[in-house]
Amino acid sequence: MAVPKRKTSKSKTRSRRAASWRLREAPRSLCPRCAAAKLPHRVCGQCGWYGGRQALDIA
Repeated sequence: MAVPKRKTSKSKTRSRRAASWRLREAPRSLCPRCAAAKLPHRVCGQCGWYGGRQALDIA
């Protein structure tokens, strides 16, 4: 049976756990109608279009 030769330090353990706490940049896509940056699979906030049709009436 494999046994660790040395105790894993607190900093090693904590840095391994902290890797999943990183904040990642949200994914972005361009609206095909107005070319504004938007979140994927969401209605465009600038023109209100989604999936080739107008989903919201933006005044």
